[in-house]
Amino acid sequence: MTGSSPVPRDSSPVTSKGRATRARIVDAAARLVYERGVAGTSLDDVGLAAGVGRSQLYHYFADKGELTRAVISHATDEVLDAQEPYLHHLDSWEAWESWREIVVDLQRRRHHRGCPLGSLASELADVDERARELLAGGFDRWEAAFREGLDAMRTNGLLRAEADTHGLALTLLAALQGGLLLSRTRRDAAPLEVALDGALATIRAAAAEPTSPRPARPPRRNP
Repeated sequence: MTGSSPVPRDSSPVTSKGRATRARIVDAAARLVYERGVAGTSLDDVGLAAGVGRSQLYHYFADKGELTRAVISHATDEVLDAQEPYLHHLDSWEAWESWREIVVDLQRRRHHRGCPLGSLASELADVDERARELLAGGFDRWEAAFREGLDAMRTNGLLRAEADTHGLALTLLAALQGGLLLSRTRRDAAPLEVALDGALATIRAAAAEPTSPRPARPPRRNP
């Protein structure tokens, strides 16, 4: 995705047709970037996939960087939305277990291709400061959802009053990202399962009262 803008852009279209066209461009770019990476995706590729010409692309996006940032926002929403309805209701042990199953199932259905945000971060964090900040904001939203659930559990007496919900949320996010990376590399969900179970065990260790231990379960493997 390279080039300079030949015409003024309209990054916030006011008509339904304009919004639909912009969304189609971002959707196409997001699919290509997920498959090929940012460096491997050109504006011509995006235009062909979205069914628009260069002039239309530049009408909505000043340059490759602006389109890439739109892809990051799109990926953040997509990743978080895929974990609903559990992500913003993680206020019980049962909810955490259900969320864990959803995340592992998503990874399997994606054929262990990893996290779109993690992939973008690995490619852009060291070379594009604005993209890095936007990616950090996406991870912050993810972590905040974890912390919100943990805060609710602490308020409801499921976690000890002194439980560090900030630290627990960050522990979970780090375990999740590490598990996704290893699962992507090994093409196996087992590392993700082990990482999530370890992080959830850390949360259970902060329980206000002893919770019934969950029987150990061997990681499921693809046939």
